[in-house]
Amino acid sequence: MALLRRFSRLVLADLHALLDQLEEPDILLRQAVREMEEILGRQQQQHKQLLRELAQIYQREDEINQAQAAVEHELDLCFEYGRESIARPLLKRRLEAQCVLRLLAQRRDRVAHSRGELEESIAQNRARLESIMGKVELLATDKPQAPAAETWPDMALAIRDQQVEIELLREKQKRGLQ
Repeated sequence: MALLRRFSRLVLADLHALLDQLEEPDILLRQAVREMEEILGRQQQQHKQLLRELAQIYQREDEINQAQAAVEHELDLCFEYGRESIARPLLKRRLEAQCVLRLLAQRRDRVAHSRGELEESIAQNRARLESIMGKVELLATDKPQAPAAETWPDMALAIRDQQVEIELLREKQKRGLQ
């Protein structure tokens, strides 16, 4: 039983070591960078869409306000000449326009709020991306370089016996063993 447990630990350790070798941090970081860039791209597209929607809302509000000004002028004419029958449909149009303006204002506020949250999220994701990019650069500079091919002298030099004898005498002389 103990033998099986030890063997399974050994196999697990080998598998983990193999997985660690397969998971290269620089590859994982580059993949994280690609994913963050995709997220940022989608968020920027959403941001552009929200800006377009806000512009459309503002344009529609302007159109309604201009129409309201025309209705007000027509109402002035109706009341000046005592034409209440003509004023009723104009008043209905003005009430409808006011209702539409309220709905547009609510929609504009929601879109503006969403835009603010999205801008904050984009800023946070950009900061994360810059952090990851810094780590990628750090890994790229810390990566061990292949050792330069150094030329070592040939170790199989022919040392003559006479040289060994002379060196032995020098060593004895240094140590005072003559």
